[in-house]
Amino acid sequence: MIVGIIPARFASTRLMGKPLADICGKPMIRHTYESAQQSKLLNEIIIAVDDEKVAQVARNFGAKVVMTPKNISTGSDRIAFVTKTLPSAKIIVNIQGDEPFIKGEMIDQAIEPLLFDRSVNVSTLAKRIESVQDLKSPSIPKVVFDYNNFALYFSRSPIPYVRDARTNFERLQKAEIYKHIGLYVYRRESLLKFTELEPTDLEQIEKLEQLRMLENGFKIKVVVTEFENLAVDTQEDLDRARLYYNRYIKMKDDGDI
Repeated sequence: MIVGIIPARFASTRLMGKPLADICGKPMIRHTYESAQQSKLLNEIIIAVDDEKVAQVARNFGAKVVMTPKNISTGSDRIAFVTKTLPSAKIIVNIQGDEPFIKGEMIDQAIEPLLFDRSVNVSTLAKRIESVQDLKSPSIPKVVFDYNNFALYFSRSPIPYVRDARTNFERLQKAEIYKHIGLYVYRRESLLKFTELEPTDLEQIEKLEQLRMLENGFKIKVVVTEFENLAVDTQEDLDRARLYYNRYIKMKDDGDI
């Protein structure tokens, strides 16, 4: 069974109550849940919450909810907590609760390597960076990967460094630079093993928990997607999400595009 788990922590440091933030009449967590429902490969979707207010809202729109302890600090640990209660779940998809417009096709793209190659235990997504703003932003992790699409490194800095480029725009022209999209797919055993490991040096330096996997010898398959994502971490991101919904999602639903 393939289970999508959406971790939703109420007390976000940069945007308090983020799962319940309103985006044009719906809480963000509902947008994420309904977007995940467009996946053709997920057998079940669960929202993992640490707050009864979020749990009640999710139940009201029909989601399956699992309460998790408030002292769980990361989304990965939260989905591991839920996974332990699901013995039939063989593949687990960590769908970030703050990506309200994640496409079902993106989720399926990330799942497919685990279906077709038994040697792949973890996969994630990346998209080529097209703007200097994304290249420079430390809130957008970058990833480099080998010729078999296994991750070599993740960083908040622009990687690879294009030595011969004189400007950031020229860097984007001379090299394919990819941003990491934080959707992960795990085989059950790999997720549980990963979340039992202690934080590592590079992880703590970069504040990127996927580096814990690399430092401990995990191989992460990187799937390049053509789809864009929109993560909500700050009030400015939330404003952009509302604008995006009004410009594209609502117009599409109304048949205007």
